[in-house]
Amino acid sequence: MITNEGMTLKKVSFFRKGRSVLKAVDLKIKRGELIGLIGPNGAGKSTLLKLMMKIWKPTEGSITLNDKNLEEWTQNRLAKQLAYLPQNLMIESAFSCKEVVMMGRYAHLKRFERESKEDALIVQKAMAQTKTTQLSERLITELSGGERQRVLLARTLAQEAKLILLDEPTANLDPHYQLDLLNRIESLVEKGLTVMMAIHDLGLAARYARRLVLLHQGRIVADGLPEVVLMPQHLKSVYGIEAEISRHPKTGWLSVLPMKVA
Repeated sequence: MITNEGMTLKKVSFFRKGRSVLKAVDLKIKRGELIGLIGPNGAGKSTLLKLMMKIWKPTEGSITLNDKNLEEWTQNRLAKQLAYLPQNLMIESAFSCKEVVMMGRYAHLKRFERESKEDALIVQKAMAQTKTTQLSERLITELSGGERQRVLLARTLAQEAKLILLDEPTANLDPHYQLDLLNRIESLVEKGLTVMMAIHDLGLAARYARRLVLLHQGRIVADGLPEVVLMPQHLKSVYGIEAEISRHPKTGWLSVLPMKVA
């Protein structure tokens, strides 16, 4: 059991439309971790994040945040602890990017309370961190997929939650902004933020995450250091590929090179 700060999932199962999506998941998240949630399409990654955000309720098992059952948290109080960036989030209304990022401050405002100068400064900081300041006055509906993703991440950061859940944060980003975004996430974790991100790119997962959780068919197959999780037998049984796993001679970073379908 995690004491004070952190999240614990015990024997969490989830059924949707008569189908088992998650099966007896045990997971502990400690403060200051950067966790990569990996697995093939349909493994249950997005479902797991939604359960952790209290969007859906587990069919079986329990989830606790800071030693308190998730069901006992009000949505307002929970929003001050947890922030979530879902996959392919679309905003159809013509809000400016600054207005979208300000939405991250709503959890801190009382009913009918207006944004303060402090809220405005926090929004500015979040946009600076994601290199979106120059997009402040542009409409969210006019942006490219990569620009929109960075603005939505800024909104997530503006919420100032202690635990951030990201579902494919590097989707639609070119390599430059993928690395830039993950560098910034890594820097925030070093300052005490806790992040769990679902990510498809195994190379990026190995490079940035201190810990990987591998999901397959709703179960955790492996959980630990990248070199323990990204083993040939796991990649073969879960992804159906044979891969060459090595360390870069200069950086020492773990590299995963898919070779062929197993």
